[in-house]
Amino acid sequence: MILLFTDFGSRDPYVGQLKARLATEAPGHLVVDLLHEAPDYNPLASAHLLAALATGYPAGSVFIAVVDPGVGTARDGLVAMAGGHWFVGPDNGLLSVVAARHPDTRIWKITWQPPGGSTTFHGRDIFAPVAAAIASGVFPHDKLALHEQLAVRFDAGDLPQVVYLDHFGNAWTGIRTVAPESRVSAGGHDFSYSASFGFVGEGQGFWFINSVGLLELAVNRGSAAETFGLKLGDRVEVSQRF
Repeated sequence: MILLFTDFGSRDPYVGQLKARLATEAPGHLVVDLLHEAPDYNPLASAHLLAALATGYPAGSVFIAVVDPGVGTARDGLVAMAGGHWFVGPDNGLLSVVAARHPDTRIWKITWQPPGGSTTFHGRDIFAPVAAAIASGVFPHDKLALHEQLAVRFDAGDLPQVVYLDHFGNAWTGIRTVAPESRVSAGGHDFSYSASFGFVGEGQGFWFINSVGLLELAVNRGSAAETFGLKLGDRVEVSQRF
């Protein structure tokens, strides 16, 4: 299984081009669109999202992760094995959280440069062929070199800010472990806990732990982003009970 995690969006041709390259390099492999609306140009928020989303897949699954504002510069491309899965992407911190959270992590630098490759689309021209080879069971030793340390390493602990806004207006955070009696504050508003949407009144805001284990701020049948003016990067504070 090859899973795609990018900030490419769904309106432009980039996802299609990436998948076409995978169809050529790894025909017959299942390709899953995990997320293409990762926060634009934001490896920090995306690193925490990727770490949360990269669970529950078959051992040996390969993730192509591309949130890469430095594409074409001197930053390296990487392959990481972490938690029984493979990750291919830029060395800009995007892979650092998932790498730090697994004691079995190994890292390789991509040393290969394809002839005629685009300087602005490494996802298609570099990461996809490397990921395809790994998914096909042919480790590309000739394209990689063992690498001891990432150039950019984000703190792998919880990130107390909004890291993603889904189309419902729910605000995902980078916080994982919270007691139900805690008070959560963001955007100048306080949120109390509910296990799910149907336990609060329509239009009421609350927080819960979502399906990938992250604290999420929501409004029952409404948008937390619109109701409370929440934005990507807003700080989220967790305090003791009321």
